[in-house]
Amino acid sequence: MRNLALMLALAGLLSTATAAPPKKQPAAPKKTAQQILAASPASDWRALDPQNTLLMELASGQVIIELAPRFAPAHAANIRALARGGYWDGLAVVRVQDNFVTQWGDPDGEDATKAKALPAGASAKLPAEFSVPLDRIGKGAGFARLPDPDGWAPRTGFVQGFPVAADPKTGKAWLAHCYGMVGAGRGDAVDSSNGAELYVVIGQAPRGLDLNITLVGRVLKGMELLSALPRGTAAMGFYDKPEQRTGIQRVRLLAEVPVPERPALQVLKTESKTWTQLLDARRYRSGWFVHSPGHIEICSASVPTRAATAAQPPR
Repeated sequence: MRNLALMLALAGLLSTATAAPPKKQPAAPKKTAQQILAASPASDWRALDPQNTLLMELASGQVIIELAPRFAPAHAANIRALARGGYWDGLAVVRVQDNFVTQWGDPDGEDATKAKALPAGASAKLPAEFSVPLDRIGKGAGFARLPDPDGWAPRTGFVQGFPVAADPKTGKAWLAHCYGMVGAGRGDAVDSSNGAELYVVIGQAPRGLDLNITLVGRVLKGMELLSALPRGTAAMGFYDKPEQRTGIQRVRLLAEVPVPERPALQVLKTESKTWTQLLDARRYRSGWFVHSPGHIEICSASVPTRAATAAQPPR
């Protein structure tokens, strides 16, 4: 009995000695996310690059899409050529699948006799661009790494506003399928996308698509115009009747839009102090929140935009 008591006592001491001390949660930020953004300096914001921004016009309004040439250079170049040639003008949204994607392109694209011809300068075939070398997103690219663990990749963070995942063992980095990200639809062959058929994520982040499809950009403004469309009733959310589709009036590069007509939009720099403060405000909640998670993940950390005013002209 004495030996048993001694063993139990020792076990208790060992468990006490080896147990990790309780993690102390940092104090909640004194400022809310709204207050942090309101106090941000003008230098923490950037203007849109007219050569890598699309303006898609629907009857319901405008959708602004920022391209990601650092991660998909061939697709970005082809999309620019398609926009300059007016490829999407008069085409349509052909698919809206609930909690998944909205997709647009040529409704007759699968029929070689009816498909709309690609404009001059656009390629019908491109290489797959599922990832880039990890060293391409080094210090020069401003990789704002998140310390929070992610179930899909060893590292996550943001590069110039885009959500990025990476794996040092494979030496790869790739864009993540978060809400609002735009991808190039493909068939069975990995190199069967050319940017003519695009989709945007409108539901929970389908991260299982990462490294399987080329992501080409993200929607900065107008997501509600794409996410709130009627759902398609055919398989995979496709529309089975032409009248169900939402027509695309035209798609232009911002560089092709007269300067007075360009949307004056700014994007928060993800290498800025304001972004770091904003992430902490999202990790450690206060005020209305009863429980503060102390954690964020890459697809819950959307990058803010704002309209440029006379006091904050686009640069």
